[in-house]
Amino acid sequence: MKKILLNLIIIPLLLPGSFSCQPGLKPSETHSADIVIYGGTSSAVMAAVQAAGMGKSVVVVSPDTHLGGLSAGGLGWTDSGNKAVVGGLARKFYQRVYKHYMKEEAWKWQIQSEYGNHGQSGHSMDDTDAAMWIFEPHVAEMIFEDFVRESKIDIYRDEWLDRENGVIMKGPSIKSIQTLSGKVFKGKVYIDATYEGDLMAAAGVSYHVGREANSVYGEQWNGVQTGVLHHSHYFEKDVSPYVITGDPSSGVLPRISTEDPGEYGAGDHRVQAYCFRMCL
Repeated sequence: MKKILLNLIIIPLLLPGSFSCQPGLKPSETHSADIVIYGGTSSAVMAAVQAAGMGKSVVVVSPDTHLGGLSAGGLGWTDSGNKAVVGGLARKFYQRVYKHYMKEEAWKWQIQSEYGNHGQSGHSMDDTDAAMWIFEPHVAEMIFEDFVRESKIDIYRDEWLDRENGVIMKGPSIKSIQTLSGKVFKGKVYIDATYEGDLMAAAGVSYHVGREANSVYGEQWNGVQTGVLHHSHYFEKDVSPYVITGDPSSGVLPRISTEDPGEYGAGDHRVQAYCFRMCL
């Protein structure tokens, strides 16, 4: 299925050139590397580690201060499915999770023997492959930080792309990018490893926002899916959307839409909600 927003794209720099500062911005330091990665997600870290392992110079320009994206931001219950297909650096990540939780001091809220060892599609701790698929988000962040430290990767945090004027193009290729702080980054290859695809959009890459209708690509599970319940993990009891429970005349709670979701299989303009995750 064609994704709404690509998480990762490589944009090669074909032609070198000089850089001139954007109007209104003071000249600032310029950083050059073979590969410039924009984003602080898990894919940004893994792309940087892989590039460094291949002998390339790499710099990560992260709008986030914390590395790891969803993995470090609250999503510790991995949607792993068939774990046999997880390999490469991803498997090394989960093996490091396992190694961490083999330490007695890692268990702060319960002892390991009391842990139920339940995960998606089997056990969360796999002693055979020395991998663990469920973790506390701060452990994920620690592991990502270990990866970049071991690979000696330069990370520039809280650096937001100037989306209006910060992407300098020559034809279809990127010459340099500039952040809102004025820092300039030049590379031979650029990787957009954000969830939003801001660098791709600023570079003129076409994109689509919202669901695509089934008819666009002849698929089944895109588009509006009214009345389709794939999973069993729903609320056991109905949750009232109204200000006064069960009273439609009281109006709905904030951020709840009363719009009709649309026809089954149709496209729409909606995107997923950005949510806060709390660890319990």
